[in-house]
Amino acid sequence: MAVDEHAHRNPAFHLPVFRRNRTSVSASGVSEHLGTHTAAQAYTLASLRILTGFVFLWAFLDKVFGLGYATASGKGWVDGGSPTKGFLSSVAAGPMESTFHSWAGRTWVDWLFMLGLLAIGAAAMAGVALRPAAVAGTAMMALMWIAEWPPARHLSNGSPSMSTNPFADYHVIYAVALIAVAAAGAGTTWGLGRLWARLPIVRNHTWLR
Repeated sequence: MAVDEHAHRNPAFHLPVFRRNRTSVSASGVSEHLGTHTAAQAYTLASLRILTGFVFLWAFLDKVFGLGYATASGKGWVDGGSPTKGFLSSVAAGPMESTFHSWAGRTWVDWLFMLGLLAIGAAAMAGVALRPAAVAGTAMMALMWIAEWPPARHLSNGSPSMSTNPFADYHVIYAVALIAVAAAGAGTTWGLGRLWARLPIVRNHTWLR
C-alpha cells in the first residue's frame, strides 16, 4: 500500500524520461528538416550557377562559330566577323552612345569581350573562381546595360525605345545571379569548388574562390 501511494504521489519519476524522449525526437526532426532545407538550397544555387554560366558560355560559342542563333551562320568570329561591331554600332541611347560607336569592331574590344564570356562562363559552370567571375560579369553586364540604356523612353532618332523596365532588365538579373552564387560559395555542389579551394594559391588569396 505504501508502495502504491508512493508511486501515485510521485508520477514525476516518469516525466523526465518522457520529456527527454520528446526533446530528442523533436531535435532529430528539426535537424532532419534543416538538413533537407540546406540540401535544397545547395542544389538550387548550383542549378542557378550552371544555368547562368551556360548563358555566358553559349554566347561565346555562338559568336565564335556562328551557330545561327544570335550570330548568323558564316558570320562567326572564326569566319572573320566581329563579335562586338553589330551590337555596339547599333547603340542608340545613353550617355556612352558615341563611345560605344568608336569601340565597335575594335580588335581589343573583341578579344576582351570574348575572353570575358569564355572565362565567366567556364568558371561559373565549373564552380571555380566564382568571386573573380562575379566581378568581371557584373562589370560586363553594367556596360551592356549602359549600352542598351533601359531608362530611355526614346532613342536618339526619336523613335520609341521599347524598353519594358527602366532598371531591372536581364543584365541586372545575370549580375545578381553571379554575385549570389559567389557569395554562397555555390561551387561545392555539382562543381569543382572544393578542389579549387584546396589549391595553395587559392588558400593564400581567398578572393580567387
